[in-house]
Amino acid sequence: MQGRGRRVAITGFGVVAPCGIGRQAFWQGLLGPATSGTKSVEFADWDPSPYYASPKDARRADAVEQFATASAIEAFEHAGRPDVDPLRFGAIWGTGIGGLRTLEEQVELRLAKGDKRVSPFLVPMMMGNASGAAISMRYGLQGPVETICTACAAATHAIGYAARMIAWDRCDAMVTGGSEAAATLTSLGGFNNMTALSTTGNSRPFDVTRDGFVMGEGAATFILEEWDGAVARGATIHGEILGAASTADAHHITAPAPGGAGAIHCMRLALDDSGLQPGDIAQINAHGTSTPLNDAAEAAAVEAVFGQNGPPMTSTKGVTGHALGAAGALEAAAVLLSMQHRLIPPTAGTTTLPDDMHVDVVIGSPREWTPGPTLSNNFGFGGHNGSVIIGHI
Repeated sequence: MQGRGRRVAITGFGVVAPCGIGRQAFWQGLLGPATSGTKSVEFADWDPSPYYASPKDARRADAVEQFATASAIEAFEHAGRPDVDPLRFGAIWGTGIGGLRTLEEQVELRLAKGDKRVSPFLVPMMMGNASGAAISMRYGLQGPVETICTACAAATHAIGYAARMIAWDRCDAMVTGGSEAAATLTSLGGFNNMTALSTTGNSRPFDVTRDGFVMGEGAATFILEEWDGAVARGATIHGEILGAASTADAHHITAPAPGGAGAIHCMRLALDDSGLQPGDIAQINAHGTSTPLNDAAEAAAVEAVFGQNGPPMTSTKGVTGHALGAAGALEAAAVLLSMQHRLIPPTAGTTTLPDDMHVDVVIGSPREWTPGPTLSNNFGFGGHNGSVIIGHI
């Protein structure tokens, strides 16, 4: 985006994940052991009350909105409030499903006790745009406030779209990211019966023994600003959105295109958007869900774009699980923390790659690196592909 409009700075970010609440706790979690023997990675004792004015307000928000709000509060504390016109300050949010917990609870309540017992807050709690709307109301954002729902690519698409709003001089600051809280019994049953979940309860991205994903949840929020404005107000710049892209496979509702054709096109478009060449990429944060078809297609796509054994590549889903629409946000946060600590987290749970995968997956222990432009991929059901390139400052 540098050569195609205004530069876009990342001036703050916040993270809420089961492996760590807050940026530094999240980082320590990424360096920890893989999850094991579970269908989902969820908060053991999530308490939303610190993030709301009253317990009543907290109860009127689904967990997906609670996670978004908590991560947004940390992001604004980290960045400070950009000094821009509220009409030019917006939010582009991503989610795959929205308030599924509330919907499922209220359906069960209606079946058990009748229509009169359904909460009047059902609709505003379950609607997919609730998280972005809640952030805009909390911080008085009156620019474009929109929600992208492109399955597991949603947060990556949101980050790219938000950056373009600044690059194209439509806004001066944006809140972006994604949240998800979809590990309900019905959801897990559906994913399990379509054979997407791991039968062993272990996430092993790219491993020869991978057999499906483990569900995750959480949120991450980023404050993006027009570069010169951020410098003028003395903001600390933690990274830069260099480029982004979005494509569709137009192939199958759940399976990726053979050979990762759509992913190849998406990564090449992101490189073109950033003005970079494949050799300029210093790390790839892979989608890496641990499903047989997805990982094979992504590895083939990465090899096609970057050659055999290209940039070091990692997937954080061995720790976080697959947080669906929030995955791209959690992984963008992992990229910024990887740059800050000059370490690439290992792909937890992974030990042995198949012989036909010629990619440099970081396994075993963190790898020291010299931070540079990093590509983060996310691909979703429906054939949605998203790539974003984050620059090191």
